[in-house]
Amino acid sequence: QKNGISNGTLYKKTFIEHFEQAPMYVAVLTFLGFGVGTVFGYLRDFMRAWGLEKRNVAAEREQQKDFVPLYQDFENFYTRNLYMRIRDNWNRPICSVPGPQFDLMERVTDDYNWTFRFTGRTIKNVINMGSYNYLGFAETDVNALKTVTVELQKYGTGICSTRQEMGTLDKHVELEKLVAKFLGVEDAMVFGMGFATNSMNIPALVGKGCLILSDELNHTSLVLGARLSGATIRIFKHNNMQSLEKLLRDAIIYGQPRSRRAWRKIIILVEGIYSMEGSIVRLPEIVLLKKKYKAYLYLDEAHSIGAVGATGRGVVEYFGMSPDDVDVLMGTFTKSFGAAGGYIAGKKDLVDFLRTHSHSAVYATSMCPPVAEQIIRAMKCLMGLDGTTQGLQRVRQLGKNTRYFRRRLHEMGFIIYGNDDSPVVPLLLFMPGKIGAFARRMLKKNIGVVVVGFPATPIAESRARFCVSAAHTREMLDTVLNALDELGDFLHLKYSRYSKSSHPELYEETRLEFED
Repeated sequence: QKNGISNGTLYKKTFIEHFEQAPMYVAVLTFLGFGVGTVFGYLRDFMRAWGLEKRNVAAEREQQKDFVPLYQDFENFYTRNLYMRIRDNWNRPICSVPGPQFDLMERVTDDYNWTFRFTGRTIKNVINMGSYNYLGFAETDVNALKTVTVELQKYGTGICSTRQEMGTLDKHVELEKLVAKFLGVEDAMVFGMGFATNSMNIPALVGKGCLILSDELNHTSLVLGARLSGATIRIFKHNNMQSLEKLLRDAIIYGQPRSRRAWRKIIILVEGIYSMEGSIVRLPEIVLLKKKYKAYLYLDEAHSIGAVGATGRGVVEYFGMSPDDVDVLMGTFTKSFGAAGGYIAGKKDLVDFLRTHSHSAVYATSMCPPVAEQIIRAMKCLMGLDGTTQGLQRVRQLGKNTRYFRRRLHEMGFIIYGNDDSPVVPLLLFMPGKIGAFARRMLKKNIGVVVVGFPATPIAESRARFCVSAAHTREMLDTVLNALDELGDFLHLKYSRYSKSSHPELYEETRLEFED
C-alpha cells in the first residue's frame, strides 16, 4: 500500500511508504515450514542423545552433570537445528574492497554447515548488494586516497590512548569542526566505534528517574544504551504518532511509578532510516510532539546521513527542518563515508558535557588518524570543499538508483518494505526454506545478497535486504533485477497484490492536537 500523508503543511512533499500484507496462504505455509523444521529438530536431537547421529555442538562434561548448566540446550535449539541448515549464507569472507563489486573466497562444507573449508578459489566480480556503501566512498582509487596515505605515513595506524589522556590529535579537532559545519550545529564529538557511540553515550545523558521512549524497531545499539542507562524504558509502535503521544501524555500525567514524581528527563529515541524496514522516521510529527510535551529528541542517523537529503545531510535536510529541532544528533561514518566510528552533535553545552562524562571518551581508544582523514576527505567532497561537484553527483545518483531499483521491483510483483527514497530495500521472502535457496542461487549468478530471518525479523517476515549504492551502474542494477525476475518466478516470490498495509494502524493519517 502507498501511504501518502500530507498532514497540512507538515510535509513539504508526499510521504510514501510500503508495507503490503502477504496472502494468507503464505503466512500459513511460513508457520508450517517452521513447524516441520521444529519437528525434525526434535527428532535429530533424539538421535544425537542416543548416539545415532554425531553430536557437533558443545555439551556439558559428564563430571559436571550436577553443576548449573553452562550450555542451555533448549535455548540453542533454533541455532542447532534451523539456523545451521542455512548457515553457509552468512559470514562469507570477501578479499577485496566492498565496492559495487567484490571478490569472494570460495568455501565448502563436508558436514552440513557445521564446519567449512576454503578451496583456494576466488569468486571474482560479485555484484555487491549488501554493503552499506551508499555513496561509493569505499574505494581503492590511488588519487582519491592520496591524503589518507599522507596521514598514514605521518601518524601511523594507532594512537594507543583515550581522548581524555593523550589521544586527542589535531585531526580529531579538524574533523569535529568539519562535522559541526556539515550539520549546521554548534559543536560535535567523534568516536572510534559507531555501535559504542549509542551504547556508551546514552547512559551519560539519562539515568535513574529518567524516561526513555523508544521506537520498537530501534537498533540494538540504542536498545543496549537505554538498558545500560538505568532509566525506565517504554516502547512505542514503529513510527506511530498516536502510540508515542499516549506514552508522552501518560508520562506527564502520572509521572514516575509509585512516587508519582515528575520524570527528571524524558527522551525520545528514533532512527533516521530503519535498517531492517527501510522506513524513514516521521520527524516533523515527532518534533511537534516533543515540543508540545517538553521532551528531548535523540536522532540516530547511522543509515540516513549522506544517504538522503538534497546534499546528503540526512533526514533533517530531507524534511527541510532545522538541526536545532533535534536535541542530540547522532550518526556513524561506517556507511556513507566508507570509514569507521560515529559522532554526537548539537549544542556546545551538550558536547562539552559528553567530553567529560562519555564512557567512550574516558575509556575507549581514539579514532585512528587515517580513518579520520578518510572521513574528512569524504565530507569535504560532499560539501564541495574539494573544488568539485562529485559529492553532490553521488547523492543524486544514489537517489536515482534507489528509485529505479524500487520501482522495478514493484513492477515485477515483489513485496518490498519502506520509503521510496530509502536506499535500504527489504524484499520479503517469508518462508524459511526460501532464505537459503534465494541467497545460494543469487551467488551462483555472481550476486552477493544479505538474507535475514528470525530472530532478527518477525518470525513470518524473513527477507533479503538490498543496499543500493551510488557506485552501482545501471547495467549492474539491471543484471540484479533480471536475476531477481527469473528467481522470483522459480521460487514463487512475487506475492504482491497491492493489498492494504499489514500495519494499517501505524500509517493512517495522524490526527494530533498540536498547539502553537
